[in-house]
Amino acid sequence: MSTLKVIVAGAGIGGLALARGLHAAGVEVAVFEKDAGAAFRNQGYRIRVNGDGIRALRNLLAPSAFELFAATAGTPGGRMDTLDQNLRRLHAQTLPDDPELPGGGHLAVNRKTLREILLSGLEDAVSYSARLVNYAASQDGGITAYFADGRTAEGDVLIGADGVNSAVRAQLMPEAEVMDAGLRLVYGKVPLRGPETEIVVPPDLLGLWTTITGPDKRFVGLAPVQYRQPMHAATARHAPGIALSADDDYLTCVFGARRELVPADDKLFAMTGVELRDLELAHVEGWDPVVGAIVAAQDAASIFPVSVRSSVPHGGWRPGPVALLGDAVHAMSPAIGVGANTALRDAQVLTARLVEAATAGKPVAEALDEYRREMLGYGFAAVRESAERGHRLVGQNPLPSRETLEA
Repeated sequence: MSTLKVIVAGAGIGGLALARGLHAAGVEVAVFEKDAGAAFRNQGYRIRVNGDGIRALRNLLAPSAFELFAATAGTPGGRMDTLDQNLRRLHAQTLPDDPELPGGGHLAVNRKTLREILLSGLEDAVSYSARLVNYAASQDGGITAYFADGRTAEGDVLIGADGVNSAVRAQLMPEAEVMDAGLRLVYGKVPLRGPETEIVVPPDLLGLWTTITGPDKRFVGLAPVQYRQPMHAATARHAPGIALSADDDYLTCVFGARRELVPADDKLFAMTGVELRDLELAHVEGWDPVVGAIVAAQDAASIFPVSVRSSVPHGGWRPGPVALLGDAVHAMSPAIGVGANTALRDAQVLTARLVEAATAGKPVAEALDEYRREMLGYGFAAVRESAERGHRLVGQNPLPSRETLEA
């Protein structure tokens, strides 16, 4: 058993995946989450998990938990379409399949379901209502984390997986910039089955991701989660020890527009679900009636707004016992749908490096620096690709030029 102790700030997808990998390898890990519980607030619905994310989860999860993850994921295929407001196809793309991966490498999972799978077996390692405020390194190379309620935690490593507003990043890299991408999104769920469901979504709109674009680069994004079996049947077959919340098929509906086209943030984020739905309906008036019907069919209780932000690429931090993961270092717009996958890849790479430090005597600072250099390469490549596609398709603010960054 390793004597290395890792503190993880943040119990999102990336932080939990890292904790699962370390726990399985016998590395002591403690996770601290600022929310009051795992289901404290809306953080989104459907997540696209691509080949990178699937391979990471295969490496980090126990075999039974991985099989449950695959069994509770939808398999929409690799079709991604862009349509105009009259549902005329502007662009069609089908991503290649990987026959060695579930769903050919194209899975649609429910965020809550994935978090419940990642949390299984970690319940005693996760503390809630623990908002990290700062940390301090000791002379012997350790680290102490301080939380708003007076708690402290001591360890050898601190990983900031605490999201786009990361307190760890603010102290580690106060110069790192997270910019407003200029977009505001409204997320909601459209039930696809049930006693009160009357909406019929054309099969052409049930691919991996469909973008419907309108005037002023307003858009509606659609992505289904369709289960192949009930949750209780999947758990009974693959992992009876894991409890999952019941869920039914749904369509994620995302309305997006430039911030100038919607109410100011103080008003937007104070609107009720019904008011947000009415706002969306006003923006898609005159579009194909199918679009309006889908927007109108959203469960009002599921609707919430999001401000899109993007990290500005940088060269990372100085070597030491602290590192960043996921949105804390490379937040990106959802334009190419790989934010969660990049965080899962971070967790896989970082787990491997920390296990080397725990079992092979590699210095912790060296292991974390190897992770930093690898992660910055693929992480900021994804940030740049997301920003470029978001700018071209839906008017996202461009990233600063390299010349600006170097000035």
